[in-house]
Amino acid sequence: MPQYTKAIVRQPGKNFADGITTSNLGKPEYEKALEQHNAYCEILKRCGVEVIVLEADERYPDGCFVEDTAVVTKEVAITSRPGNPARLGEQERLASVLADYKLIESIVAPGTLEGGDIMRVENHFYIGLTKRTNIDGAKQLSSVLEKYGYTSSTVSVNDILHLKTGIAYLGNNNFIAVQELAHIAQNSNVIILNKGEEYSANCLNVNDNLLIPKGFPKSKQNIVDLGYNIIEVEMSEYRKMDGGLTCLSLLF
Repeated sequence: MPQYTKAIVRQPGKNFADGITTSNLGKPEYEKALEQHNAYCEILKRCGVEVIVLEADERYPDGCFVEDTAVVTKEVAITSRPGNPARLGEQERLASVLADYKLIESIVAPGTLEGGDIMRVENHFYIGLTKRTNIDGAKQLSSVLEKYGYTSSTVSVNDILHLKTGIAYLGNNNFIAVQELAHIAQNSNVIILNKGEEYSANCLNVNDNLLIPKGFPKSKQNIVDLGYNIIEVEMSEYRKMDGGLTCLSLLF
């Protein structure tokens, strides 16, 4: 797994509840969301990461989900082109920050691509084809990655928002996944999630610490049994907005 030194995050705005969601879990509470975001940032710091905190931008209620704005490797940051028109423009501020650290390349129209659809497994990138990431965006990303020595492949994703909504690479040839995406992890060890614990598919490995969402005991035990150093993170308000642990940061 990559070792990270920096993370870019963006605070949720007061209009966070006006963002895009399909969860039917009720509206998030702003103060609670801010508290959880602050706790998330402190956990990243404990994992040895410098956290670059951007102020909320109320033009974009979903703007705290910075993962969707770029795909970052050691060599380059590829800024995305969000698939929902309401999110177009979010990537511009992130690109300006990333430009201080990385060479920048960009996905352009008619391509759409969001970082939540991109799962890195060592030097291979799985690109989820969803309502937010189309084949043109996937081809553009693949072309850029190939220039820097990476391989990629596409995965059709149905019924969930992003690829990483349903699967995560934990490191050491281990995955956690919902049943319909477990096929991606052929010849690997896969924790297949029980009904009711699907949200726990979105985990985040940060410098040998595995962040997992709080409240999913079966998933937690299965991960502990594999020997990971886990940190549970309360994500209730972000779950209401279809967000997960990986969504809240750009790590590099």
